[in-house]
Amino acid sequence: MADTAPQPSKRKREQQEDAEAAEAPGTDERGTGVGNGTSARVHLPFSGFRVQKVLRESARDKVIFLHGKVPLGNPKDGDGEDAIVILEKTPFQVEQVAQLLTGSPELHLQFSNDIYSTYHLFPPRQLNDVKTTVVYPATEKHLQKYLRQDLRLIQETGEDYRNVTLPHLESQSLSIQWVYNILDKKAEADRIVFENPDPSDGFVLIPDLKWNQQQLDDLYLIAICHRRGIRSLRDLTPEHLPLLRNILCQGQEAIRQRYQVQGDRLRVYLHYLPSYYHLHVHFTALGFEAPGSGVERAHLLAQVIENLECDPRHYERRTLTFTLRADDPLLELLQEAQRS
Repeated sequence: MADTAPQPSKRKREQQEDAEAAEAPGTDERGTGVGNGTSARVHLPFSGFRVQKVLRESARDKVIFLHGKVPLGNPKDGDGEDAIVILEKTPFQVEQVAQLLTGSPELHLQFSNDIYSTYHLFPPRQLNDVKTTVVYPATEKHLQKYLRQDLRLIQETGEDYRNVTLPHLESQSLSIQWVYNILDKKAEADRIVFENPDPSDGFVLIPDLKWNQQQLDDLYLIAICHRRGIRSLRDLTPEHLPLLRNILCQGQEAIRQRYQVQGDRLRVYLHYLPSYYHLHVHFTALGFEAPGSGVERAHLLAQVIENLECDPRHYERRTLTFTLRADDPLLELLQEAQRS
């Protein structure tokens, strides 16, 4: 069993914060590298990034998604490769926040009224980091993924899945090589919190890239099963119950031992539709409103286990409700099938 302390690392792949299925970088994209994190200073995988468009921003979440061009030759050329850069302000670290107010911090007064005053405070460099996620080279699918779009609620019957959704997914040839890199210890091996190496009923537990591991309020880990060929909730049968029980019980225990967070303070669930089609389970702090934890996408693992115990064909036959982007081809295919 691996129990290696996780270290900060960049993962060259898409974030999983949206309600749509994500495409990981394809095998035909050049320059797709693997590797583990380092505390040494590094550089972005490109130079000359020119902002083309703000794909999305959120004042509440303190994050912005930028589409830019990277010149292939002459920096003055108007063309170039597409890249996406996501900038996100990191949460406060409780044990370091007092440093912001020690000594003589740089302050600019905004207003003062009786006992109330508001300032702009400029923290020191070590307390002012910005999490930066890069997708390069980016495809049109990546750009559409991060572009803010309207969502639609759709119901998918078991027949819809077999006749519409599954053939559509198989036609996309989505690459999940980055998942296999983790399972094969080719990337992020130093970030594995726990591993059950059983090839059928085992998994690895790894911090999600959205969690900086500096505080527990937004704790977020992912359990990725070793067994290949289980795409999503729809594939689950009683045959997979030992795997699911291992993920639930061993995952909770590993988090308790590593982070001193009890199982009743964790939300443990699967997404449907998932962001990538290799079975994985989300572990988040109960008080954290993680992206995709709403009722239209999240399915609690304990209830998934109980459903399979009661009905072996539950997820083969059940009608599932989820959201899709308004311009997602799958939405049109499902709506057309349901009209006929």
